[in-house]
Amino acid sequence: MVYKRDSVWKNVDWWTIALYLALVILGWFSICGASYDYGEPDFFDFSTRSGKQLMWIGCSVALGFILLMIEDRLYDTYAYLIYGFMLLLLFGTIFNPHEIKGSRSWIVLGPVSLQPAEFAKFATALALGKYIGEYTFSMQRTRHVIMSLAIILVPMTLIVLQKETGSALVYLSFFLMLYREGMTGAVLFSGVCAVIFFIVGLRFGAVMMPDEMTSWGEFSVLTLVILLAALLVRLYGTPHSRIPLYILGIGGGITLLSSLFSCYVIPFNVCHLQLWLCAALVIYLTLVFLHERLQNYLYIIVFTVCSVVFFFSTDYVFNQVLEPHQKVRIEVLLGMKDDPAGAGYNVNQSKIAIGSGGLLGKGFLNGTQTKLKYVPEQDTDFIFCTIGEEQGFIGSATVILLFMTLILRLIILSERQETRFGRVYGYCVMGIFFFHLFINIGMVLGLTPVIGIPLPFFSYGGSSLWGFTILLFVFLRIDASHEK
Repeated sequence: MVYKRDSVWKNVDWWTIALYLALVILGWFSICGASYDYGEPDFFDFSTRSGKQLMWIGCSVALGFILLMIEDRLYDTYAYLIYGFMLLLLFGTIFNPHEIKGSRSWIVLGPVSLQPAEFAKFATALALGKYIGEYTFSMQRTRHVIMSLAIILVPMTLIVLQKETGSALVYLSFFLMLYREGMTGAVLFSGVCAVIFFIVGLRFGAVMMPDEMTSWGEFSVLTLVILLAALLVRLYGTPHSRIPLYILGIGGGITLLSSLFSCYVIPFNVCHLQLWLCAALVIYLTLVFLHERLQNYLYIIVFTVCSVVFFFSTDYVFNQVLEPHQKVRIEVLLGMKDDPAGAGYNVNQSKIAIGSGGLLGKGFLNGTQTKLKYVPEQDTDFIFCTIGEEQGFIGSATVILLFMTLILRLIILSERQETRFGRVYGYCVMGIFFFHLFINIGMVLGLTPVIGIPLPFFSYGGSSLWGFTILLFVFLRIDASHEK
């Protein structure tokens, strides 16, 4: 079959473009509502936020159609070159003398400021599609998995060095694609455990048991490590083995008896005994591995050791790696600290704005919280509170429904790709949109930490809008050729 260039316009998914345009237009009206002050020039004046955003929207739409006209093979051919260029740009930005809101992630070109981290998502997705799309690639090969993780972690690390932690965390969304391509669930399980260990250890680390010697946080995490090790041996160890019963009986029994002894006889730190139990568990599983030669036991040993090491390193990470404002935000989210006038101010005011909107909202430009500027960053990271106040529950639900429709559409388009390159890139795009939607709305509602990432197509800013437009339209161009 002969492939004609003009068939791009026949095969392009216009439903997705319609969703894109709908979200962009609604986003512009939200920025108008969030940034407009009575007595200021009209919405189309380029000196206002709404006027500047309208200019960015026009450029983005033009950019999208230009990307559709580029030959799709070029994205595959030059994927590594684009990725390498973005890595150099990210590295150079670390030494950028211009600092905006404590971050060095911006390149200032006269009146225009660009954030390379927004464009690096597209480059990373292309590189992953190129590498995973190779004929010899297999998720069963450790070398291939490590290389895939390196493609994700290198730009992520460079963005962290720019003090832009929020944008760096977005790269975790690529793991959704890796699971679609066959990555073992052990990685996801380990990630969930790490989050639980971090939260429990941090939240209850200073809360003492009745013996006043043992931390509830340390005790709970170490107990959980022993229980999880027993569960993993039961699921992945030798069938009908009594080893899980030995671990639960001996480990659980000693932990229970020592806790009672510490509380009612002689107080001592039970966690020290639990560490010895973990060490004995590792030695025992090592002997079982050497005897039965079942590799799953080796993985369980690694999980147990890494869990203990990770848990005791969280205190260092929290106090030495995270910025002070990030630590306070986490403490407020976990209920460890009440700071309504400081770190919790944004979230509290956002909740008030959304709650005041009610079912139908106060109407366009009638939001009192936004007009009186009670919510900081209300036209960027906290733009959703403007939607909630002016359009109410109905308007907020409509926006979320449009985003979910877009995400589902991206999954459908990804699944119909006839090349692994197209499918991988499509799932990368879907994951990025899903992560931004979940985290942004979650932090506005106080359900997730405030990490400062934009709501796609709604938050004010040219870099963000261009970045999401490039991500989406490159995939639409690849999809337009899926039957070639």
